[in-house]
Amino acid sequence: MNKTRWMPILIVIVIGIVLGGLILTLDKPATVTAEVEGEHVNEKPAEGQPGTGPRGGKLFTDTDFSVELTIFEKGVPPQFRIFLYEKGKLLPPAAANVAITLSRLGAAAQLFKFTPEADYLLGDHVVEEPHSFDIAITAEHDGKVMRWSYSQIEDRMEIADDMLKSMGVELFTAGPAIIKPKLKLPGEVIFNEHNIVRVVPRVAGLVTHVQGHHGQHVKKGDVLATIESPMLADLRSQYFVARKRLALTRTTYEREKQLWEEKISAKQDFLLAQELWNEAQIALELAATKLRALGVRPESNYSKTDFAHYEIRAPISGIIIAKAIALGEALKEDREIYTIADVSTVWTAITVYPKDLNIIHEGQKVAVKATASDIESQGTVTYISTLIGGQTRTATARVELDNKDGHWRPGMFVNAELVAEEIKVPVAVAAGAIQTLRDWPVVFGRYGQYFEARPLELGRTDGEMVEVLKGLTQGEQYAGGNSFALKAELGKAGASHNH
Repeated sequence: MNKTRWMPILIVIVIGIVLGGLILTLDKPATVTAEVEGEHVNEKPAEGQPGTGPRGGKLFTDTDFSVELTIFEKGVPPQFRIFLYEKGKLLPPAAANVAITLSRLGAAAQLFKFTPEADYLLGDHVVEEPHSFDIAITAEHDGKVMRWSYSQIEDRMEIADDMLKSMGVELFTAGPAIIKPKLKLPGEVIFNEHNIVRVVPRVAGLVTHVQGHHGQHVKKGDVLATIESPMLADLRSQYFVARKRLALTRTTYEREKQLWEEKISAKQDFLLAQELWNEAQIALELAATKLRALGVRPESNYSKTDFAHYEIRAPISGIIIAKAIALGEALKEDREIYTIADVSTVWTAITVYPKDLNIIHEGQKVAVKATASDIESQGTVTYISTLIGGQTRTATARVELDNKDGHWRPGMFVNAELVAEEIKVPVAVAAGAIQTLRDWPVVFGRYGQYFEARPLELGRTDGEMVEVLKGLTQGEQYAGGNSFALKAELGKAGASHNH
């Protein structure tokens, strides 16, 4: 009873298994493979697309004849290599004549011819990056001409104008430019030696007050120190005596002149009074000159206690950079007690290496930038030393900088940039437009609605423009400002570099 019940069920299960196997067999794609040196060639690729050959290249087939196109770039510049097959078996490279026409965005079509090399046909040109192009293949074998075409897209993206604007990408045009390579040299800010004054008392005396101190900013005429000077007291006394004598001799002269005119006294007395008056004028002027030479105003009124009082004043506005005076000290008239530097202008001492001496010259404009801050200014080379230092083996160039705002401080380290020369180049691009893609310097060329990366061979640069030796031609548009947005967009698209 049990066997009779389960028998129909077993028959149904067996029939289901058999039908399932037939269905799987019938639905499997019909792929015929042929061995080529131990590998397999896909003879029936997806419709409209080339297959994959045993060497990883694109396989194009017409009946029994196949062409495998590869790009080989291991240890050599990228090159087309073509392998020939018949019925899946490798043919000698001389078995067919093959030519390829390669078309790129924004460039003229390029014809590749092939010659036999080992077991393949070798193209006669380098396949430049990017490997994004349309190709048309023509092959002649056994009197039959066959043609195939194929498109390979790489590092390309389609961006409409409105989206381009929203991304903030600017379009520039590659063309001629003047490259101004800059020479960058180290330096240090120093005092302008022409504006340094060493202060001496000019009269001997005893220091009673000290107002000026090291590092202090002073203005012209500010009192730096005060001394009591017997010599000054003597000079002031001479001045006042000479002034009183002048008043007396003038009175005598005027009286003798009146008496002579009234014929009361002799002319000789009048002439003697006139001579004494002239001598008194000379004596007074001499006494006044001695005081003025010390910076003292002769006309000032002084009490008897102030005759020896002498104020040492700043001869210029600037910073006190040295001080050698103390309260109660006895000074000689030629003692250097202060050094004041006017820092409204400063110098930059630039280190010039011997190889650069023929580039730098007097009158040359220089951009000076502080190494530790964002301070920068423009100056002019005013002097170049004629001797090279024995230890440093370098020369020194001097650049004068305006420093009315006081930003430049002696001792600051700086970098000086100057234009070495002006070079006209036929094609250049903006330095900010260059991005790095797979270790290549690239710009993104604009072709209709498409942007495509263009690897560049670069030449000289001045930091603003870069000479293009290869990769872009004059008149081509490229992404300038905000070009990194395109690189980011390309990364989102998951761009690859597969050949």
